[in-house]
Amino acid sequence: MNTRRQFLKTASSSLLMSLVWKETKEIRLPLAFSTLGCPKWEWKKILDFAAQHGFAAIELRGLEGNLDLPSHPVFAADRIEQTKREIHASNLKIACVSSSANLYMEDPVKRAKELADARRFIDLAAALGSPCVRVFGGKEESDKSPAPDAATKARVAAGLRELGKYAATRMVTVVIESHDHFTSSATLRDVLSQADSEHVGLLWDAYHTFADGQEDPELTVGQLGKWIRHTHLKDSAGNGEKYVLTGRGTIPIERQISALHAIAYKGFFCFEWEKLWHPELADPEIAIADFAHVIGDCLGNARACGL
Repeated sequence: MNTRRQFLKTASSSLLMSLVWKETKEIRLPLAFSTLGCPKWEWKKILDFAAQHGFAAIELRGLEGNLDLPSHPVFAADRIEQTKREIHASNLKIACVSSSANLYMEDPVKRAKELADARRFIDLAAALGSPCVRVFGGKEESDKSPAPDAATKARVAAGLRELGKYAATRMVTVVIESHDHFTSSATLRDVLSQADSEHVGLLWDAYHTFADGQEDPELTVGQLGKWIRHTHLKDSAGNGEKYVLTGRGTIPIERQISALHAIAYKGFFCFEWEKLWHPELADPEIAIADFAHVIGDCLGNARACGL
């Protein structure tokens, strides 16, 4: 039997979702998808597919298997103006330019390389008019501790602060993703508070804070909402061991959307389908189109879409 507190929580969530449905009935959520989900698609297909399925933006996480985006030919100095025209003609924006930079490293040489790489991505984001560049806190593979220690958090915060200063002059925000060691609200709040920069924020990977951090979305957003600039949404079955199409698993995507709506989140709702890392997943033509339908039309409720 539900306790009174559980009943009130469920009732409040249901009421909030009904308000979300009412307010988004005529205004579609601004959807995006990460190119991590379509690693074999050419640039033109990415733009065409996004436009045809009602997406407002794309997140750049590699193109045609090349994760070093600044080196890709479509972003070369003699090509980037045409690339920008193609994005504009497709009525799209670049939601985020996602790097692989990790900020936990202590070794000065390795750390300098990661920061320099992040700056290259910041420059690309600025050239494309993208508001965000993603970085990781990260951790050593050998590190089996449940959370980063104080020294690691301080290094990550210092890296964010340094990159935020660089990004500020380019009208870009550096966002740390809730991932790896950095999935708990307490850890991320410590790091973001120490970074103390208007040009540093959070990429809320709502999957990881729930599945790995064991946090309800309402708690995460309540603790970190003021820093959230971008999101990743995805679903899984069981205890997170298998990714599934949106709304068919156990991740509370409806509640995640509702929690963002409650803080008047203005960013994109981005689908991260990890096809590059998991080739066995459904093809992007299926999964990305499905996300547009389930999130765009039914706010994450696959049953409401008849699925």
